[in-house]
Amino acid sequence: RHGHASTIVTSQLPVDLWHEQIGDPTIADAILDRLVHNAHKINLSMKGESMRKKYAGLT
Repeated sequence: RHGHASTIVTSQLPVDLWHEQIGDPTIADAILDRLVHNAHKINLSMKGESMRKKYAGLT
């Protein structure tokens, strides 16, 4: 897919914790090398109350 199409990966786990979560350092390196190379990263920070909680009773 490199250079031909886009891939979107979402995670609640920060990239720096993926090695620990995957467990096998060789596999973790292979995954991260392919995903992080030439990637656009968007980090969303949690500030304020959850919108899900705020609007939960409106439906």
